[in-house]
Amino acid sequence: MIMAMTSSMLFEKFVPAIRSLNATEVCNAKQIPAAFELAREGNLSAHYIPFDWVNTDARVVIVGITPGFTQWRNAMREAQRQLAAGATSEMALREAKRTGAFSGAMRPNLVALLDHFGLNRWLGISTCESLFGSDSHLVHTTSVLRHPVFVSGENYNGTPGMTQHPLLQNQILEHFAKEAKALENAVFVPLGPKVSEALAWLVRRGEVDGTRVLEGMPHPSGANAERIAYILGRKPREALSAKTNAVKLDAAADSLREKIAAL
Repeated sequence: MIMAMTSSMLFEKFVPAIRSLNATEVCNAKQIPAAFELAREGNLSAHYIPFDWVNTDARVVIVGITPGFTQWRNAMREAQRQLAAGATSEMALREAKRTGAFSGAMRPNLVALLDHFGLNRWLGISTCESLFGSDSHLVHTTSVLRHPVFVSGENYNGTPGMTQHPLLQNQILEHFAKEAKALENAVFVPLGPKVSEALAWLVRRGEVDGTRVLEGMPHPSGANAERIAYILGRKPREALSAKTNAVKLDAAADSLREKIAAL
């Protein structure tokens, strides 16, 4: 049985808005009803998503930047469906969280990278593909900005920097840092340099144990296809384009292997 923690108090606050939401009328982030707004400053805004469910049994935590609008809408629809069916708050939150977690083309890249660096061996499984199936009890997926952040109504992509902007700092500390404390038996795998920077900031503040942060993994998106191909040995160094820094990638990969070996 998977042990879980939910922030049901926050969820209950938004249940009336979730029940009354007409998701088909919300076609972009600018149309998200004001009832879901958590914070706003200038052109930055943060909005509640029912991603409160935390798998406290997890041994690996995969950390992205922030959910995007598509994830927000899909999670809201699932939470709505669960509530209408009479599900408990925990069940509604668990199912909303499961919708779309690193799905699509991104997942094969993520699995290949995790296996390449040996996380499957550390976990005692044949491949990290099973983390999204029979071994889902071993993994927790989240974002350092757990609730979606938008810049002028567009998905946040790391600018402005998370650790320099007061609104973003507060979102990290109020939500992700508290979540991280409940994951005391897990290691954290930040996806990409922006997330690694945020985790390093939390380590300096004493919010997260630095020995449990496995930085160095590139983001598994298609935009990083060449970097991923190089790390996985599918593309030789001499064939890389000028935009890919092999020395930097090698150093990050070596550091990551050392951390995993020390677990």
